[in-house]
Amino acid sequence: MGSSDGISIAVIGGGIGGLTAALCLRQIGIDVHLYEQARALREVGAGINVTPNATRIIHALGLGEGLAKLGVMPTGVHQRRWDDGRTLLRTSLGTEIEGHFGFRQYQSHRADVLNMLIDAFPPERLHAGHRLVSFRQRSDEVEAQFENGVRVTADALIGADGIHSTVQRLLFGEASPHFTGCAAYRGLVPAEKVAHLDLEVVHQITLGPGSHFVNYFVANKRLVNFVGVIEQANWSKESWTERGDLAQARAAFAGWHKQVRGLLDAVEETFIWGLFDRAPLPRWSVGRVTVLGDACHPMLPFMAQGAAQAMEDAITLMACLRKIANIPQALAYYQELRLPRTSQVQSLAAANKMRFHLPDGPEQAARDAKMAAGGTDWSLKTIGWLYGHDAEAAVESGNLGLPTAS
Repeated sequence: MGSSDGISIAVIGGGIGGLTAALCLRQIGIDVHLYEQARALREVGAGINVTPNATRIIHALGLGEGLAKLGVMPTGVHQRRWDDGRTLLRTSLGTEIEGHFGFRQYQSHRADVLNMLIDAFPPERLHAGHRLVSFRQRSDEVEAQFENGVRVTADALIGADGIHSTVQRLLFGEASPHFTGCAAYRGLVPAEKVAHLDLEVVHQITLGPGSHFVNYFVANKRLVNFVGVIEQANWSKESWTERGDLAQARAAFAGWHKQVRGLLDAVEETFIWGLFDRAPLPRWSVGRVTVLGDACHPMLPFMAQGAAQAMEDAITLMACLRKIANIPQALAYYQELRLPRTSQVQSLAAANKMRFHLPDGPEQAARDAKMAAGGTDWSLKTIGWLYGHDAEAAVESGNLGLPTAS
């Protein structure tokens, strides 16, 4: 069907994935309302990499100009050694990546991206302070009930409510995410405070034994976002807003090259969060209900694909509902297309934890040699299956968007 006028959908969760889904669905005439449990939509994360597969979707929503104004276009990806800062791999991005994949890559503050999506969505259709407690499927509709007593009915319900998804739990039962053995310090530093470090406008990843450190400019180069990932045995709770100890953060990266140490020396406030993931689910969709983003495929941030894959879910969902009039069949096809690809990205992100954190020795030396030869996931010749994927077109072609054997 070319239009989906007359269909109503309730989206649960007001993060980047939920808002992208709601905006995509409105583009094809669906009567969509979004319900968020928090009393105000806000993004507590720091930086986000909007890779070309996600930039494509933002352009499809008519927001490409806004993204370009908000973000910083990195000139490349620069992977370095921990102690002396030696280059292990440098891949050009800038306008070159647009020539490869049709769209550019941007680094942005997560709040800037979220607010851009919020501003594009009709405020009367966004309902904050609505915590889902239950839903009931009938043959032709879904009824959702919220903690505040509100009940709504819709033709379908989409759970975009994060790693602790209520929708996923109600569909498939309790399944707690597992701690990956990594915690991350994160924060933002005003660019003028680290001007003496001569930071490049790149996505920089410094690899070291049991740890790695990422930094890049955001907010029109006014701020530097950093994430320092360390390994630790356990974690008691998951939170983006747990304050970190600056002395401990600096101690964790003592002896690293001067840019890493200089950034941490300039930090006035840091947060720490435990990194959790979940094994790929065997299914996402049941009748008129499905899930997207972290609600079904939470992944480690070591491929910079968490938000991008949620956005791919969103536009795939829209295209499936446009193509297939029967809603349960459309949601089943959405699952068929998306589950293999997101499972592959989850697996590669988990593998990067091991690759990034190798102790100095023979394995590390072999890794470095492979990187120098352009044989890792950050070289343009091996990343095409990920960055070049057109999730909307894949609904017509049946393309699962998986890497091809070399």
